[in-house]
Amino acid sequence: MKKIGILGSGAVAKILATGFLKHGYEVMIGSRDVSKLADWQQKNPSGKTGSFKDTALFGDIIVLAVKGSVAKDVLAMIGTEYVNGKTIIDATNPIDAAPPVNGVIQFFTDLKSSLLEILQTAYPGANFVKAFNSVGSAFMVNPDFGGIKPSMFICGNNDAAKNEVKTILDQFGWETEDMGKAEAARAIEPLCILWCIPGFLENRWTHAFKLLKK
Repeated sequence: MKKIGILGSGAVAKILATGFLKHGYEVMIGSRDVSKLADWQQKNPSGKTGSFKDTALFGDIIVLAVKGSVAKDVLAMIGTEYVNGKTIIDATNPIDAAPPVNGVIQFFTDLKSSLLEILQTAYPGANFVKAFNSVGSAFMVNPDFGGIKPSMFICGNNDAAKNEVKTILDQFGWETEDMGKAEAARAIEPLCILWCIPGFLENRWTHAFKLLKK
């Protein structure tokens, strides 16, 4: 099984890291401040922690689980040579610092572009795949919706990379819906906005999307 390097120290990074360990992967989480990972390391002694660069070097597959506003900066700290040729699962969203308006969070991108496209353009040698951006961290790994598999929408330019992500999503209990090339992230990223509205308005955070087909 391929090694997984997860960039980030927040809830998304830690929950995904624990999920990968559960499914038998070797995992390293990276942070600018490794002390933020001490609690996770204590609970998951088989996992590893390190710097962003160490983690990118470790991972055959990289998971980008930092704030969208710093995603490009984190990759710049790592360097092109550490990400070229690798699948990068992009779980970020381009959330702006401005507060929500009537429950609607604001993005620093528009519908003519996406954060995934920005990252793919900056690092053309890496294979970015959008995933895990449209559901809360508590439901990312093997969610229980009464036996119904929720839909995870993905996109990216490299089919082999998307197949790697589909394998992971199968293990994590998701039905993968491949929406095509990187431009599809212009539609997938705003699903985060839609997912958050019931949470901000009614404190409902226990839902996921499902694509119904005939």
